[in-house]
Amino acid sequence: MHFAKITSKAQTTVPKEVREALKAGPGDTLAYRVGPEGVTVSKAEPLDWEYLRALESTLSEWNTPEDAAAFDDL
Repeated sequence: MHFAKITSKAQTTVPKEVREALKAGPGDTLAYRVGPEGVTVSKAEPLDWEYLRALESTLSEWNTPEDAAAFDDL
C-alpha cells in the first residue's frame, strides 16, 4: 500500500510505485472512477480527436432532443 497527502490546494504527488504501475509520467492524465467499491485510478489514453470527429458525423440519427434526454442519465 502506498500513501500520499493532499495539500491545502487539493494537490498530491503520485507515489513512484503507482506511476510505474500505471506507466504514467509527466504530462499524462489520470482518470478516477468512483464506484460502490471505492475509487480506482488509471492512466487515461490520449484521444484521437480527428477520428472522433469523423465518427461523430455518422451518428446524426441519434442527435435529437429526445435522444439527448434519454442519454442524460447514462
